[in-house]
Formats: sequence, structure tokens, C-alpha cells
Amino acid sequence: MRIAFGARPARGQRLSAAAAGLADYEKAGVELFTVAELYGFDAVSRLGYIAARTTRAHIASGILQLYSRTPTLLAMTAAGLDDVSDGRFELGIGTSGPQVIEGFHGVPFDAPIGRTRETIEICRQVWRREQPLEYHGRYYTVPLPPDQGTGLGKPLKMIDHPFRNRIPITVAAIGPRNVTLTAELAEGWVPPFYVPEKAADVWGESLRSGFAKRDKDLGPLDVHVGASVAIGDDVTHLRELDRPQRALYIGGMGARGRNFYNDLAVRFGYPDAAARIQDLYLAGKKKEAEAAVPDDLLAKTSLIGPEGYVLERLSALAESGVTTLAVRPVTQDHASRLRLIEQVRGLIDRL
Repeated sequence: MRIAFGARPARGQRLSAAAAGLADYEKAGVELFTVAELYGFDAVSRLGYIAARTTRAHIASGILQLYSRTPTLLAMTAAGLDDVSDGRFELGIGTSGPQVIEGFHGVPFDAPIGRTRETIEICRQVWRREQPLEYHGRYYTVPLPPDQGTGLGKPLKMIDHPFRNRIPITVAAIGPRNVTLTAELAEGWVPPFYVPEKAADVWGESLRSGFAKRDKDLGPLDVHVGASVAIGDDVTHLRELDRPQRALYIGGMGARGRNFYNDLAVRFGYPDAAARIQDLYLAGKKKEAEAAVPDDLLAKTSLIGPEGYVLERLSALAESGVTTLAVRPVTQDHASRLRLIEQVRGLIDRL
């Protein structure tokens, strides 16, 4: 199990200042730096900066949203980041949700599964450079058909030669069909908040369906899971810090009846809590929604507690198939973050 770390500066801090500590994280055991995008700064420019400030660890977008970029632009961007990092880039993609795609980007949120499949296929064609790109899908047609434009478009091949003709693709996926697609086509998978004891019940059938069609050349699926981390005999109260984000996603990330994270909480076994959190959040009662997040969910989706407890949780994650652990050290001090990462590395090595 490798350790990942989100390279996001603290609130009010510039990336240029935070980047000074990246080498320390590499030494402590971080093997992958991820950069989120959401609806903040773009991830691409920051990933290029991080590539220049690191030497060994891989870098990954976490995630680039499909609807805001054409598949060929995603392929070009990935090839560029892979080039400047000497082959250390991993392309993390996902659909996000209608709240962000339609609300911030102003484009329709449609056909997420079909668009994901076609995007992956187009990216790999671009990187291989076997011939000028021609793709005739349901959602993307390259070149653009003459009757939809000037008629001057023609098949083109990427001018530059990618550092690698196969850049790993990781997909953020929640729903059964999207998880099946990910297991079939992608090198990696990023589920959201993750309860290892329930993972097989929630996603097992979808994963098996995808694996049945998976190309053996893809290798095993790299499963990325994130968790807040604090280790000690008096740290369990720090689980409370995850309440706002859990409430935001379960209660407010989408509309009633169209919230993928709420659906996931139900599938994890918290139907009553999921309904209450959403009711409260959509009514503007955010603090009450946070209070309604089950303690059990906070405990099972974090690595916060005594060393023995954290070791047990790491074992559960490993047994469920997790291969990349994105840690979020619950401390404001750089030295303490490094110590936590080193502790986690040592515990993983004991598994």
C-alpha cells in the first residue's frame, strides 16, 4: 500500500510556500502527490509546479472534470504533465456532478458513463500515435463531422511524442455502472468516503462485472482511499473535524433524489441518518446536519485513534483491496505531519 498526500496549501498559504516541504514528505514515505480541482484553482498549473519541486513521487490530478475539457485536451494535458515529470504523472478523471458542471461550468451534465468510456478510449489513441486520430462514438466524434462545422476538420496526430504511450488513468466513481466501467478500463479507482467492511457489499458485484471484461495488460486495479489521520491515546475527538465535510457531501452535494454521496451512505447502511442529514442540510441547518452524521461512520472512515486501532483499520483497508492510501494528517505543524506519515508508513509495513 503506497501513501498519497494532497498537495493543497493551508488556507491563506501560497503553493510556492507549501511546496518547500514536498521533499520532506517524499523522505517520510509519500509516493504520490495529488492535486484537487473542484471549483477552485485549476489542477494542471499546480501539478506542473509540483513536478518541478519533487524527484521521486508520482503526481496525480484528483480529479480533472470530463465536461470542462475535450478528451483530446485531457490527453494533451496528461502527456504534457507526464513529460515535465519524467513519466511520474497519473491522470485522475471524473464526472463531478451536475451542481458543479452545470452550476459553475455552464454545460449539461449528461451521459457520465458513456462520456467516461469514450474519453478513456480517445486518450489512449492520442498517446499511442499509431495514426491520425479518428473516433466515432456516441458522444464524441473526431474530427467534427462536416455538417456540424466548417467542414475543414481533418484527422491529426499529436505533434509531440509522449514520454509514455500509456499513462495510468484513475477514475473517481461511485455508482454501480461507473464502477463496473472503471474496473474494466482504468488502471485506478477512487471511491469517496470508504467503509472497508461494507465495500464488497456495495461494490463487489460491479467490480466483478468489470474485471470479467478487463484487459490483463492493465494489471490489478489500484484502489485509492483517503482518510484523516491522528495516532494517540487522546485523539479520538479529532474525528469530529470530519463532520462538516461528511454533512456537506451527504446532505448538500446535489439535490434531493440526485445526490450520489447520499445514495452511498444509504448503501453503507445509514439510511435514516442519510435522510436526516439531507433534510437538515437542505433546510439550511448545517450544524444540525453535521451533528446527525453517525459516530460510527466517522470512526470507520478515518485513521484516528490509538496505534492499535489505526493498525486494525489499515488491515481492514488492505484486506478490502486498498492499494493507495491518501492521508490527511490532522495537525497544523509540518514536523508533526511528517511524523504521522512516518508512523503510518511503519504501520503499513507491519501488515
